[in-house]
Amino acid sequence: MAREGTRVRIHKLVGGKGLEMRLTSLGLNVGSEIVVALHQGGKLVVLREETRLALGAGMAHKILVVER
Repeated sequence: MAREGTRVRIHKLVGGKGLEMRLTSLGLNVGSEIVVALHQGGKLVVLREETRLALGAGMAHKILVVER
């Protein structure tokens, strides 16, 4: 539910091992800092360093973050 332009830190991944492995392989692991570039509905585009990632609503809701 983070707003566009917000820098956040990933606090927890609430899904199964498959989801955790998928997100970790994309560089989205606990402790990572990301920037919410676009937030439309439940869909997100996030920036992780030089990488831009698009996430669907289901996956995005399983990533718990805290503002930096």
